[in-house]
Amino acid sequence: MASRPAEARLAARVAGMLFRPARTLEAIEAEPTDPRGLYTGYLIPLAGLAAICGMIGVSLFGYGVGDIRVQSGLATTLIEGLARFLLTLVSAGLVASAIALVAPGFGGRRDFGQALKLVAHAGTAFWLAGVFGLVPNLGLVAGMLGALHGLYALFLGLPRLMKVRPEAALSCFAVCLAIIVLTALAADALAGRAADLGEPLWMLS
Repeated sequence: MASRPAEARLAARVAGMLFRPARTLEAIEAEPTDPRGLYTGYLIPLAGLAAICGMIGVSLFGYGVGDIRVQSGLATTLIEGLARFLLTLVSAGLVASAIALVAPGFGGRRDFGQALKLVAHAGTAFWLAGVFGLVPNLGLVAGMLGALHGLYALFLGLPRLMKVRPEAALSCFAVCLAIIVLTALAADALAGRAADLGEPLWMLS
């Protein structure tokens, strides 16, 4: 797999995580840990694609509920999109660090590299669903479905990558879920503060 072009490796890994997550996670566990390569070759491309599609969708269509449509200015869209992208990268590292810390409490191992591999690959469906951000209201639904797939992948990966005891996997998953939710709420709040630096929202009927 190492001799294949980077784009082909990325596409194969994404397809594996989407359709064969258990088997793909087993292969990932045995791979050498390379945090920098994981960011540049996987996290940044997927999170970047989601961010770009989201910014285009908001710029063109805004958000709509019924007959009411809310649209932000270009500067606000760019600032918030860039902030969310950067916060995604930071959040992945923070969540991985937290998972590495809590895993030993459930019989697992304290290994940041494996935790980062788990977080990065578990988020595959969520970031890929960001393509649907080209149509923001559709992107919201796709994002929720992607998040559910990501949580399933995380649950599968805890015994495989973090070596959590199978009987403790559900409890460990619950703790990890709480960590993810808190991190996401904090990142969303920070992105909202960044968006305040741009123009005000426009409400169109």
